[in-house]
Amino acid sequence: MKIGAVTIGQSPRVDVTPDILPIFGEGVELLQAGALDGLTKEQIRSMAPLETDYVLVSRLNDGTFAKFGESFILDRMQSCISRLEEQGAVLIMLFCAGTFPDIFEAKVPLVYPAKILNGLARALSKNSNIIVITPDEQQVQQAYDQWGPIMEKVTPIPANPYGDMAEVRKAAEKARDIDADLIVMDCIGFTKEAKSIVSSIAKKPVLLCRTTLARTVSEMLDI
Repeated sequence: MKIGAVTIGQSPRVDVTPDILPIFGEGVELLQAGALDGLTKEQIRSMAPLETDYVLVSRLNDGTFAKFGESFILDRMQSCISRLEEQGAVLIMLFCAGTFPDIFEAKVPLVYPAKILNGLARALSKNSNIIVITPDEQQVQQAYDQWGPIMEKVTPIPANPYGDMAEVRKAAEKARDIDADLIVMDCIGFTKEAKSIVSSIAKKPVLLCRTTLARTVSEMLDI
């Protein structure tokens, strides 16, 4: 069975697959495509977020990360979706927890992590009170905008998933001292290791984007 994955950065996401392929098990071929594939760092820098742009952060093939505006990659994401369909993907995941306009066309199911996390957080937060760990300071307001309409209280904490774990630990220490029902690690870049750190320090339930996405897809496809 072929499953597709579109990353907003560059593929393959070798940092993500170790945590999700064991969930899928044998018999699954993961096809990947990236919105920034084939671009130089200079070209990517030219995609810096405009003042009104939705800010995105993702990993590049050399292990570094880039920050760019959503408006620059939407057409490239559609090309990735079409290419994965042509390669035989029966379902396509977005390797990004951000929100996107409803413009993508796909003949197969297109799975958005943001929609899954939104639904689960609403179901699991007894007091409608969550902490959202987001990759960048510029995304804090976006976290309020995304989660505010569905939760009574949202506390965003920025922490870069693509650096060392010091920022993650610092975010976990802040989360420990905040009253909340659960923590959402709201980026595909956060690892199972990062989740373990946050869970052990903050002493709260944690939803990790990448494994929540993979387990949902596994349930959908019965794999």
